[in-house]
Amino acid sequence: MESMLNKLKSTVTKVTADVTSAVMGNPVTREFEVGRHIASGGPGMCWRIYNGTKKSTKQEVAVFVFDKKMIEKYQKFDKDQIVDSLKRGVQQLTRLRHPRLLTVQHPLEESRDCLAFCTEPVFASLSNVLGHWDNLPSPVPNDIKEYKLYDVETKYGLLQISEGLSFLHSGVKMVHGNLCPENVILNKSGSWKIMGFDFSISSSNPSDSDPKFSCKEWEPNLPPLCLPNPEYLAPEYILSVSCDTASDMYSLGVVAHAIFNEGKPVFAVNKHDIFKSFSRQLDQLTNISPALLNKLPEEVRDHVKMLLSVTPNVRPDADQMTKIPFFDDVGAVTLQYFDSLFQRDNLQKSQFYKGLPKVLPKLPKRVVVYRILPCLTSEFVNPDMVPFVLPNVLLIAEECTKDEYVRLILPDLAPVFQQQEPIQILLIFLQKMDLLLTKTPAEDIRNSVLPMVYRALEAPSIQIQELCLNIIPTFANLIDYPSIKNSLIPRIKSACLQTSSLAVRVNSLVCLGKILEYMDKWFVIDEILPFLQQIPSREPAVLMGILGIYKCTFSHKKLGIPKENLATKSLPHLVSLSIDGNLNLNQFNSFMVVIREMLSRMEAEHKTKLEQLHIMQEQQRSLNIPGTATEEAKGPPSSQQIDDIFGSTGVNGKENGSSAAAPQPNRMSLTLEEKQRLAKEQEQAAKLRSQQPLAPQSIKPTAAAAANSKAKDLTSSLLTNMASLNSMSLAGPAFPSSSGVAPVSNGFFPAMSMRPVYSGMANAASTPNFGTLAQNHGQMNMSALDNLFTPNKPKVSLNQMAPGAGSPWLGQFSSPVQNAQPAAPAAAFGMQANPFFSPQNFSQTAGGANQSALKHSTSANNDLKDLFG
Repeated sequence: MESMLNKLKSTVTKVTADVTSAVMGNPVTREFEVGRHIASGGPGMCWRIYNGTKKSTKQEVAVFVFDKKMIEKYQKFDKDQIVDSLKRGVQQLTRLRHPRLLTVQHPLEESRDCLAFCTEPVFASLSNVLGHWDNLPSPVPNDIKEYKLYDVETKYGLLQISEGLSFLHSGVKMVHGNLCPENVILNKSGSWKIMGFDFSISSSNPSDSDPKFSCKEWEPNLPPLCLPNPEYLAPEYILSVSCDTASDMYSLGVVAHAIFNEGKPVFAVNKHDIFKSFSRQLDQLTNISPALLNKLPEEVRDHVKMLLSVTPNVRPDADQMTKIPFFDDVGAVTLQYFDSLFQRDNLQKSQFYKGLPKVLPKLPKRVVVYRILPCLTSEFVNPDMVPFVLPNVLLIAEECTKDEYVRLILPDLAPVFQQQEPIQILLIFLQKMDLLLTKTPAEDIRNSVLPMVYRALEAPSIQIQELCLNIIPTFANLIDYPSIKNSLIPRIKSACLQTSSLAVRVNSLVCLGKILEYMDKWFVIDEILPFLQQIPSREPAVLMGILGIYKCTFSHKKLGIPKENLATKSLPHLVSLSIDGNLNLNQFNSFMVVIREMLSRMEAEHKTKLEQLHIMQEQQRSLNIPGTATEEAKGPPSSQQIDDIFGSTGVNGKENGSSAAAPQPNRMSLTLEEKQRLAKEQEQAAKLRSQQPLAPQSIKPTAAAAANSKAKDLTSSLLTNMASLNSMSLAGPAFPSSSGVAPVSNGFFPAMSMRPVYSGMANAASTPNFGTLAQNHGQMNMSALDNLFTPNKPKVSLNQMAPGAGSPWLGQFSSPVQNAQPAAPAAAFGMQANPFFSPQNFSQTAGGANQSALKHSTSANNDLKDLFG
């Protein structure tokens, strides 16, 4: 690893040293930063081409540098000749301005060590592309080594050279004099540009229609850099010392041949015996062999043969070459149109851009990205053209990698995201939103893309809102959750509530339903479901949209609605909506299906919870110690005890305790409050178990009480006390009875504040009239009372109830009174002492502390009916 780093360091140091030595002291470095060596070109490939930037504007440029060390081997005269020739070529290029000529950004500057000038950004020379790598960095850059020309590039490149020659010949009256691959430069966008005017010849009579050009005689003794490339020169240069515009056309024919033949010219020239070589070449050109041109495309073969003609008059001129069918290729015509866009009006541009999507798939990606894309993005400054250009740019973006998109397209798209007019821009972006969110970095999505979506939701146009709501679900998975929660959902809710359009409201609900899966459960319950109750309209489509959101939330595995929310909010809302008069039968049935599903699940979940609680209570009750049975007997009656008295029936109409097997409870976790309550109960039970059991104390009746009890009829006292219960309340004081027995409170009336009306008992206060019973107690059948209070014991007569006779019936009431606390005598009269609420009090034996509750039986029900009519 260290050796690789050292090698890389040495390479970087060497390149930096080369660049520094090449341009050190040159005035060009004052305004431009010089980068790495990327290509070579010009006469004899003597110019090294570096990439660079302008310091003030950061504009990208190419820096051409000629290092004078290359000509150290020559004499001073030859050195001066070479430098003068190079300076003349650059100065001539600087004076000429045309799209087909290399554009000079900064004129030639000379220093002691080098010549340098700056041009538009450059990729390489045509000679580099064709495999001539002289004066290139080592190793050769991969982008040059692997570069292959496409047919459309070749066609349009030759067309561009022809157009450049046409400008020189017709517009400037000039012969280039050294047209060859090293003097054709490919700029960074792929256009072919002409340079190398070192041997150009201007007309001696430029004002005349028939220009004349004077040609210098070939001097073999001059350095090669002072002479044009002989392999691309027309024969008349050497053999007759004459030249014309047709001479450049011959050079064009040789260039075309070299492009299709791996960079090889038509003939190889012996530079030491140039005249003999050209004489031999002249004979071969007179009768060109078909094998010589067999690699050229058939549609251009004849034209190249004419360009290579020995007779200059037979050669087509530059203007004629631009019109040959070979250049009528759709790709070449498209590229040509782009180069002339500045001459077109908006109407012509719009028509061209409309048809461009059909052409782009036929062109190579490199041509589209580096040649067409810059022309398209340059139109973004014209708002009227953006709706026509933007679809093509996004079409190109689909074929680009994410890196190419971020590097080449996104910087130009960022300002367009902010444009709100014309409205078509927003529509186009919305239709391609998945592309933008897939390839745009997260930070740019938050800063540029999503704000555009938010503006669409708030747009005044209903069509824009509808389109946005329809498209949002397609890319919701690409949006981060905080943006959905804090920015997107509030705007969708606002659009639904504030719009006057039914379509927008319905689409808002549909959009919410589709993106529910990207939210969390509690956000939906706290924000989405309450929002549904705020929607004012009751159109069937809106109601079905609300139902759809409820159904999606209820049935979704990740979401779901808790039973508490179902019972208190969701079901009441849905039931009220289901009876809306605007719904038809099918829509009503849809509501009822969802409502039934919710009810069934709520019932199942709550029933399971109650069954588990019941099991845990039974387990807890089994752990209670015997000493606490008396206190439990005074507690509120259990639901099972109430069911035993009133004959509660099950869900299916069968009595509890029937032979039907109880369903197996599902294992379901309890809430935190329920667990805390059970923990406290267990802790209390543990404390009670650690205490000593309380021993019952017998209280001997006084002599006065015994005397009074002998003097009175127990049955009459009981009936009198029962009649007095009408005026007693649960919280009232306990009134002592003359019989010495504490009266029993009727829990139905004062304790529960309930006044049931029983048949056969007419009273203004709806209370039983026990006075009538007292008058006719001799004729009453006491079997009902006997069965009620002692269902499991044999009947006893009234005489056996006398004091001291050991009456078991009286013992049932004496035990609770004896165990009661003296400071609170009223405890024996509350709901705990009510036999209809605590029947276990009547089933206790005299000494039993922990007896089971009174069982429900048919005889008990009959006795109650006999008692109350």
